[in-house]
Amino acid sequence: MIVETVLDSFNKIGANFLDFLAVVGKLARFVARSVKHCFTPPFYPFQLLRQLTDIGYYSLPVVGMTALFTGMVLALQSYTGFTRFNAESAIAGVVALSITRELSPVLAGLMVAGRVGAAIAAEIGTMRVTEQIDALRTLSVNPFKYLIAPRVLAATIMLPALVLIGDIIGVYGGYVVSIHSLGFSAGSYLTQTWDIITRMDVVSGLWKAAVFGFIVSIMGCYHGFNSARGAQGVGAATTNAVVSSSILILIFNYLLTQIFFS
Repeated sequence: MIVETVLDSFNKIGANFLDFLAVVGKLARFVARSVKHCFTPPFYPFQLLRQLTDIGYYSLPVVGMTALFTGMVLALQSYTGFTRFNAESAIAGVVALSITRELSPVLAGLMVAGRVGAAIAAEIGTMRVTEQIDALRTLSVNPFKYLIAPRVLAATIMLPALVLIGDIIGVYGGYVVSIHSLGFSAGSYLTQTWDIITRMDVVSGLWKAAVFGFIVSIMGCYHGFNSARGAQGVGAATTNAVVSSSILILIFNYLLTQIFFS
């Protein structure tokens, strides 16, 4: 009896591991096909322009608000901690480096995952359920070129632009709090910020943003494209897209930080 129980446990572990490998393989094939169709004709510029607007322009308010209040809170928290060590002069550098290297790309990626990743999964999942994807194939239109490639390209292009704007807004939020609430000198704060930021700090954040945009779009398209039938399947695809995107963003944030600053 004990031996059978142990064997059943190993069988379940093995089956789950094989299922995991099957999902990874399926996702890898999906990513490869998506990247291939991003660079091979025919192209759909109108669809790309539409996705650039939806993903970039309409995400700007939420990314801007997140960056602004993150910079403000970071300045307040840094001041509270640094006053214990008489290191108030380091606040400008801490805010600038934290925003450009980590907080702006990660938070922007998570916000876009919640807004765009969910929308992509829901839209493509609904098209799958209502057989619109099959209709595209009937009309000799490749769904990867028409639906997936424009979204992947748009997210990969627009998220670095959003993060760059978020960097400026976040640093400005820390500047406003430091000048008007903490009594810093405007000239001194700006000088310290300019002196401590290097090109690599900004570029690393933009590279992270491009990777995060790719992850968000790929996971949204993957889960939507493989959505189960019915409203419950679309809801599950939407949830899975947001959760998997968020987890992968955090994992790749560590890996990219290790690459850039090891």
